[in-house]
Amino acid sequence: MQLTIDPDIEDMTTSLMRFIEREVIPIEEANKALLADDRSLFDATGRYVPEVLALRRKVRMRSAELGFYTLFGAADLGGSEMGARASTHIQETLYRRYGPARTLIQTVVLPSPFTNGLTPVLRALPPRTLARYREGIASGDKTLCFALSEPDAGSDVMAMKTRAVREGDAWVITGTKQWITNAPYADYAMVFAVTDAQQAAKRKGGITGFLVDMRTPGVAAPSVVRVMGHLGGETGTFTLDKVRVADDHRLGAVDQGLAVAIGGVSAGRLGLAAMSLGLAQWALDLALGYAKVRKTFGVPIAQHQAIQFMLADSAMDIYAAKAMLQKCSLRIDHQQDVVAEISMVKAFCTEMVGRVMDRCIQIHGGMGLTNELRLEEGMRLARQTRIPDGTGEIQRRTIALQMLAGKLDL
Repeated sequence: MQLTIDPDIEDMTTSLMRFIEREVIPIEEANKALLADDRSLFDATGRYVPEVLALRRKVRMRSAELGFYTLFGAADLGGSEMGARASTHIQETLYRRYGPARTLIQTVVLPSPFTNGLTPVLRALPPRTLARYREGIASGDKTLCFALSEPDAGSDVMAMKTRAVREGDAWVITGTKQWITNAPYADYAMVFAVTDAQQAAKRKGGITGFLVDMRTPGVAAPSVVRVMGHLGGETGTFTLDKVRVADDHRLGAVDQGLAVAIGGVSAGRLGLAAMSLGLAQWALDLALGYAKVRKTFGVPIAQHQAIQFMLADSAMDIYAAKAMLQKCSLRIDHQQDVVAEISMVKAFCTEMVGRVMDRCIQIHGGMGLTNELRLEEGMRLARQTRIPDGTGEIQRRTIALQMLAGKLDL
């Protein structure tokens, strides 16, 4: 299996970067005062201000118009279905070039692998229902959120308390979802709820997914969850109080929703790994350049062995992460079983970026503690990647269970 990047993937990456440089960066520069400071970016409740939401929508829809926003969507959803290798390579390149905290680039030009855009979760909708929503979602006009986690059900998904009860040709859903990306802004939510408490208690199913319009009576998104170092953000909590959802909005078979959800989560894990790899490379590029020009004791700090060791350790971390990610992506594109490998890649890459970012801040000394170079912002983003879509501990549990079941061939 060849690990080189196909020319068509490189061409698409080049086209995407050209779009960002020609159209998105100028918008960011023209709105620098609005986008560069959390105090203008968010309102008192932690939500993006209307002007920012309008800019995000503009960029999102322009990206969709040019075909970038739907690059990784399945062909039967109307996407380009470029595959895992393309997805990881493009996301890696995106973060290596632009680093952290670009409000109009990372999750606007390209949607999250499974929480927005033509997410694979939508394939579980009945065709007639999908046809009603597909165009709005594919065009970037409407956005989604993926609602699996709850206040007491994160890593332990089966502990969820949200319930859906069948009433004729509809379901009535009640519960609270938390840590949900895009919940404060989404038009639709992919909600997972317990439909058979006995099966769920035995951890043998009993969970079903539904597509819920966030404007439905009984749905409320009361708060934003503010994450490390920010006055607001994209993550939020929302509640469902006896919300009626038609059965034709069900995601897959009754009581089999966890299989639908896990397919999406796996895509998210791969996306976080690619983001982490690109972010680590961005930081190392900065550190390498700085080490060549910053002088102490009359020589560039790159000549000091302590600095050389930190650079070398970072390079080894990145090399190992890149090899793991490329091999895993290639196996996915060949339809191979990669449950354990995805967990390995997610855990290793998200932990690796923390180590690299820490070394790069150390190499920069006092400058690394400021946010002038955005390394401080990068460090906070690196720390966050270890928790969403399954913590490092959950990834290790998955790896061990796959080994014990004889499903991991090293």
